[in-house]
Amino acid sequence: MDSGTYQDLLNALVKIRNGNRVAREKLVEEHKPFVLKTAGQFCRRALEWGRDDELSIGLIAFNSAIDTFDPQKQVPFLPYCRVVIVNRLKDHVRKESRHWNQGTLDDEDLSLESRMAWDNYVNRTIEDERREELERFEEALSGYSIGFEDLVGISPRHRDYRLTLFRVASRLTQADSLMEYLVSKKQLPLGELEKASGVNRKTLERGRKFIIASALILSKPDEFVYLRSYINFGL
Repeated sequence: MDSGTYQDLLNALVKIRNGNRVAREKLVEEHKPFVLKTAGQFCRRALEWGRDDELSIGLIAFNSAIDTFDPQKQVPFLPYCRVVIVNRLKDHVRKESRHWNQGTLDDEDLSLESRMAWDNYVNRTIEDERREELERFEEALSGYSIGFEDLVGISPRHRDYRLTLFRVASRLTQADSLMEYLVSKKQLPLGELEKASGVNRKTLERGRKFIIASALILSKPDEFVYLRSYINFGL
């Protein structure tokens, strides 16, 4: 849910668990592009709603993920959903090839041993994806001469200052021309960003690396899912 905070998502899940059908329908509708992308990547071809069974399977799996997601396990929602969708599609492929003679991993009658195996599978998959995402983020940062060690040193300690920089990064990502400048020139468009955000130039210069790192995450929520979920942008 790149349009809101991760807490908004958790609040929506609580409503759904309490039987709010409208909240479920809204969450599913908002994430249909995510289901389409996930299923398409698995099938390695373009899929179309109303034509391909894989999308119906993906939606069923997404609904299942809504019901089985556990925030206490410290696994972001979308990566968990992706694992569930891909696993359900794998089940579908096995059934279609007539080599599948077991129930799906998320059936209600799973044995304890199977549930433990499923949890281990999710954890391994999530850990692999998290590591790959951090590697992609590190590579993206290197293009701006920023390293992970820089982020540790420049992370604002004061909440108000941190929120100011986050909001500058958000404003940056909302303006295509400013993002194009950032990506092509590998530097902040300080003059235009000062006008757009109302934050003075010295503050922008001082928080340059932090703003760039935040903007990269905000501008690619599907690519940096874990970072987007773990960081409280206060937006």
